Amino acid sequence: DRRPITSGSRSGLPFGEFVALMAVMTSLVALSIDAMLPALSTIGSDLGVESENATQWVVTMLLVGMALGQLFYGPISDSTGRKRPVYAGFAIFVVGCLLSLLARDFNTMLAGRFLQGLGVAGPRSVSMALIRDLHAGRDMARVMSMIMSVFILVPIAAPAIGQGILLMTDWRAIFGLFLVLAVITLTWFSVRQPESLPVERREPFSLSRILVAVASVFRQRAAIGFTVTAGLSSAAFVAYLSCSRQIFQDQYEVGSRFALWFGLLAAAIGLASFLNGRMVMRLGMFRLATRALRALTGLSFAFLAFAVARSGQPEFWTFMTYMALAFFCIGILFGNMSSLAMEPLGHIAGVGAAVVASVSLTISVVLGAWIGQSYDGTVIPLVAGFAILSLLSLFLIRWADGGRVNRSL
Repeated sequence: DRRPITSGSRSGLPFGEFVALMAVMTSLVALSIDAMLPALSTIGSDLGVESENATQWVVTMLLVGMALGQLFYGPISDSTGRKRPVYAGFAIFVVGCLLSLLARDFNTMLAGRFLQGLGVAGPRSVSMALIRDLHAGRDMARVMSMIMSVFILVPIAAPAIGQGILLMTDWRAIFGLFLVLAVITLTWFSVRQPESLPVERREPFSLSRILVAVASVFRQRAAIGFTVTAGLSSAAFVAYLSCSRQIFQDQYEVGSRFALWFGLLAAAIGLASFLNGRMVMRLGMFRLATRALRALTGLSFAFLAFAVARSGQPEFWTFMTYMALAFFCIGILFGNMSSLAMEPLGHIAGVGAAVVASVSLTISVVLGAWIGQSYDGTVIPLVAGFAILSLLSLFLIRWADGGRVNRSL
């Protein structure tokens, strides 16, 4: 029986604790990125990096590791159950943290960041399959939005945490924090969360089965269409993560207030995710995602014209207003796009979660790195990225809509 258990009986946890655990498991991703942002300049200086844009690779390499890792954890979890791949992922993450903590050159730092991404992909991607085991449709979108509402507290607080650590000690202590939190989260998951995939529903691990399953995902118009749309619509956000320190601290010279402004923009995504959890049951995922993309496209092209008129140096308050509105739209998109892509894949939830996560993140990382490396001291590359990619996403989401089976979503 491949049907999800929406009652939560198989989860073995109260609903609130289940949401909190899934949110904490995925929050290591945001923490591993956002807590490092205030330290990028210092890391670059200590490890002999000459170009400011080169420090963006501290963020990008973690995402590269995630994109690769998510392709494998899901299929393995279909064979071994959901818990063992999570354990393996945490172990790799710990090794990566130790490597970065002890790094004496930039290449070693990047290798450690790659391993951190490869490891954190385990709890991140398997949690998607675990949620899909237990929830479906709008109920899944509701769970995802609630997880995002908890998860988004981390990007709000993480830069301030990183900044606080820098005030007391050096950047290596940030990786010590990652290690402690990984051990705590792993213990919680191990003790409290029962296995969600019973033995009778597991598939023997087979490379040919994985390739057949991946091919079936690519043959489903809705699944691959919404997956690519998710990648396009989040690529500029990845670019923002990479160059945000340069924009705030170098271009707008906000100094230590970087954590404050970064947190305020993250709060816009959190608010959108919270409201999405309330609206999705009434309006449906597709309608909300389409409206958010339309708003993001219009806002971005309008602000791009304004930024060009200001030679790429618009007033700080106008930039913050635009980014807050854009991030609100992105908050609507995050939970809905993944849920729309996963909806036809309940029969291959592990492989489906792997392909959706890996393909969308690969697209985001490649395009986001290109946009980020194009940073030239102005906001024009970033805003142009938002405008063009959201417009392309609008066309693609309409194409993907033609492959949907459940029109009520």
